[in-house]
Amino acid sequence: MYSLTVADHVMIAHSFRGEEFGPAQRVHGATFVVEAEFRAPRLDHANLLVDIAAARVELRRILDGFDYHNLDTLPVFEGQNTTTEFLCFHVHAELCAALAGGKLGEGGRAVRSMKVLLRESPLAWAAYEAEVPGIAAA
Repeated sequence: MYSLTVADHVMIAHSFRGEEFGPAQRVHGATFVVEAEFRAPRLDHANLLVDIAAARVELRRILDGFDYHNLDTLPVFEGQNTTTEFLCFHVHAELCAALAGGKLGEGGRAVRSMKVLLRESPLAWAAYEAEVPGIAAA
């Protein structure tokens, strides 16, 4: 299995609902390094897994949707505790849509799974890893 990873970062503000979050129930900030790892069993005709430039552009486009925002105010996250784990799932879903739309090049059609990892600090991070739905094996 081949893999290719692109990375970027975001700065956000948010708060959590629920006593289990203690002081994080108050509005606070976070800076995340975001990594997206694409996996495929084969490369395309040019020996690419995905177009790395296109993957970076798509990741940045997704992150621009919430970078430098208070997530509590964005309709896309309404009613959600925007935990690190949940944000991994959100970015994963958006990248799956980009793959399905052919935005990551011809090689993107061979991507079978993807892992999105958000590093909150050098000591703590979370990830969401799953198969990429809806892309037929070629």
